[in-house]
Formats: sequence, structure tokens, C-alpha cells
Amino acid sequence: MTINEKDILEVSEKIRLCEKEISKGIIGQKEIIRNVIIAIFSDGNVLLEGMPGMGKTQLVKTIAKVLNLKFSRIQFTPDLMPADVVGTNIIVKEGDNTLFKFERGPVFTNLLLADEINRATPKTQSALLEAMGEKTVTVGKTTYEMDKPFMVLATQNPIEQEGTYPLPEAQLDRFLFKLYVDFPNLEELKEIMNITLTNNTPIIEKLLEGEEILKIRNIIREVKIADSVQEYALKLILATHPELDDSPEIVKKYVEAGASPRAGQGIIAASKVRAVMEGRLNVAFEDIQTLAKPILRHRLILNFDSISENLSTDDIIDKVIEELKVV
Repeated sequence: MTINEKDILEVSEKIRLCEKEISKGIIGQKEIIRNVIIAIFSDGNVLLEGMPGMGKTQLVKTIAKVLNLKFSRIQFTPDLMPADVVGTNIIVKEGDNTLFKFERGPVFTNLLLADEINRATPKTQSALLEAMGEKTVTVGKTTYEMDKPFMVLATQNPIEQEGTYPLPEAQLDRFLFKLYVDFPNLEELKEIMNITLTNNTPIIEKLLEGEEILKIRNIIREVKIADSVQEYALKLILATHPELDDSPEIVKKYVEAGASPRAGQGIIAASKVRAVMEGRLNVAFEDIQTLAKPILRHRLILNFDSISENLSTDDIIDKVIEELKVV
């Protein structure tokens, strides 16, 4: 497929209109909305971290409405079983015959909200791994294809620890982005009150269909990335590995394990979407740098020294970007 400036501008305009429409239902959180849209069009999953009542569920519902996607919500709890997520075989009677029939679970949707994902046991959390990575679900000896597009938006509470099971590194790596949902400021709080406690509920329009999202993804995949920009992105991934001789000193001192190759795939795919949203035909160094934190912050494992010195993964990423020179 060959794309030109007209294709890019058309796609950019469609995505911009979707962003504007979603913003009608969500007050503030502009960066969150933009990054979730980037994840959708780069075929990635998102982990949202924030306190309860911050509008995470409303965000997912609004996105599902604007993009006209099927939406399911699973409230993760310690007693939730894998079959409650993916479905199970049930016995049905048809005439004189008794047979097994697969009853699909809520994972068979386009947009899945996994609410408080860290409240479920590791066994249930892992039920999502195949769906998130391969877009399939295997039950017994049968593999079922997921509807496309499909993505998981999972939420977790950053401070509640009782009755929670931290996501293992292998599952965190399946999320394209980890996004922090910040508390609204005074003006945003006023606007939230004006919308939620009056009859001024905004009307949200449907702007896209699932098939159109897939077409837009194919166009975005053709966006060019210069060798120097791609090399910069991959050097950024390599710079997070403390075992490499030329990694920054701050990484060797505070990082236990670096990002996987999946982070490299994710940052390039997401940067192509951002470039299109900016109306550009190619990826810029700025795209890589802007998306580095949401791509990497959940993939770096810090050691005890970083915790004792109150350093976060975002602090480390900032320093790595500072040291990594643009060619």
C-alpha cells in the first residue's frame, strides 16, 4: 500500500474529530484521551492507574460509543475464575442428543474494561494473556478467534494493597501503555459537577466503525520512519538494560531489568500514530521522546537503591533521554 499526504490528512482529521468527541464526555485528561486513542490505532492495550472515581470507566464507555465498538466490563475480584472471563463449555440438549457447547465469556468483545485487574488471582489474570497478545482464546483443545479490533483497558488502584495481586512482568509487558490518571483541577471539578449534577449531559456521536478502524491502522502502518529515528528508538530500549557495557550509569546503578523487544515494537507503532495525528508523513524524534514514559514506565524493574532514594521509573527515563543524543 502506498500512502500520500492526502491519505494522512484524511486519517488525521478523522482521529482529531474522534478525540474532540471523546473529550465531550470526559472533562480534562487530554493527555490520557490522546494516548488511549494512540493505543487503539496502534493495536495496543492500556493499563490505567488512578484513584477510584476518576472517570476511568466513563472514558472507556465514551470511547466505545464514539468508535461504535462492542463494550464489556469485568469487575475483577479474588473469587473471579478464568471461565468467568473467557467462557466455558456447557452441556445442552438438542432433541435426543446431549452435547457440549461453548458459551463465550465477556472477553469476546471489541473493547474490554478489566476493572481493578490486580484484585484477581494470578490464574485469572493470566486468562487475559492470550487474548491480549494473540487475539485468540483457547478452551480445551479449541482455539477461538477474537473479533477485531480488540483491546483491553485495565485499571488498578495505586495505593490499595490489601486483597491485591500485583501483575507479573510478563503480563505488564502485554500493555502498550501504562497511564497515570491525575486528579482534576478546580476548573475541571466545577465542569464535572455541572455535567453530572444537572440535565446538561452531552450527546456523544458515533464517528467510526470497527472496519474503518482496521483500515486506518493499515494506512498508519505504512507511515515512514527514517533509519536514524528507528535506530534512536532502539537505542533507547537498549539503554534501559544495566547489563550492557554502554548503558547509562543511572541505569546500571538503579535498574535491575530493562525493557523487552516488545517495547521497541510498541514505541515505533505508537509513534507512527502520533505522527499521523500531528499531520506528518513520517515519524520524528519528538514522537519517540514523548511516548517513552508511557511505553517504558511499567517495563523497567528498579532495584532497592532506587526505592531507598525515592527514584521512579519516570525519573530514570528522563535521565536516559537526556543522555541519549539525537543523531
